Amino acid sequence: MAPTRAPRSAIIGAGMVGSVHAHAVRRAGGRLVAVCASTPQRSHAAAERLGADRSATAEQIIASDDVDVVHICTPNDVHHGQAMATLANGKHVICEKPLATTVEDAAELVQAADLSAAVAAVPFIYRFYPMVREARSRIATSPLWLIHGSYLQDYLATADPGGWRSDPDQTGVSMTFADIGSHWCDLMEFVTGHRINAVSAVEASAPHSNARQDDGAVVAFRTDRGAIGSVIVSQASPGRKNQLSFSFDGRDIAVLFDQEHPDELIIAGLRANTWLARDGAALDPENARYSVLPSGHPQGY
Repeated sequence: MAPTRAPRSAIIGAGMVGSVHAHAVRRAGGRLVAVCASTPQRSHAAAERLGADRSATAEQIIASDDVDVVHICTPNDVHHGQAMATLANGKHVICEKPLATTVEDAAELVQAADLSAAVAAVPFIYRFYPMVREARSRIATSPLWLIHGSYLQDYLATADPGGWRSDPDQTGVSMTFADIGSHWCDLMEFVTGHRINAVSAVEASAPHSNARQDDGAVVAFRTDRGAIGSVIVSQASPGRKNQLSFSFDGRDIAVLFDQEHPDELIIAGLRANTWLARDGAALDPENARYSVLPSGHPQGY
């Protein structure tokens, strides 16, 4: 049997997230064919830095015959058009969140993906922490009644942080919640199996935020399985770098996770709490396979 050809990927958007995608392509055994940044000069530099075969424009990447998968790592306002064009050209697409800046555009993309033979995905990567997988296993048979947590950063705590994420025209109507709140909601639904079906929310901007729409938000919700919950999301909370945390509570067990300590999980019980470290011998075998380094060696983002 002839060997399977390595997937040929291209990345549109060569900032921090684009660099993470380039690393993921290589780790998965793929080939990085092309990279596009904001200018031809930056595209050329990014291709050299990321080890791509060439630099190209977004239009060239989407139309290219030697690209199988397009990674869209651009500002929010162009996700919809680039993803639609990629699907129309029969290519697989990995689009960063938020999928679009309006519900209507997101729904159109979902419909286009359903009608396409291509794979279409949003990289909600936090599902793949071993301890998140273990949390999912530990509560699989426990009815949950209270679901709560937060995702806190200080990324936008300065008065003028700069960059496209501070531009409402590029971020869309939701900035912070679309950016990181979407991660928390996806992770909660993945771990618990619950789906949010009713919400009440308020948002606010930090003082001196230059009229950005939402530095933070508080959301209360109900789920389709009868649980209640809440999440606080902020990108202007000093001292929190990337603190996604949750507590999912049943009557006799709860699981607690904090992404700033990703190799730890607390299993809370009525008589004792168990602190669980990432150790393949202590985890369910299905979850241990995500632990790719020895215990005590931190795994990368």
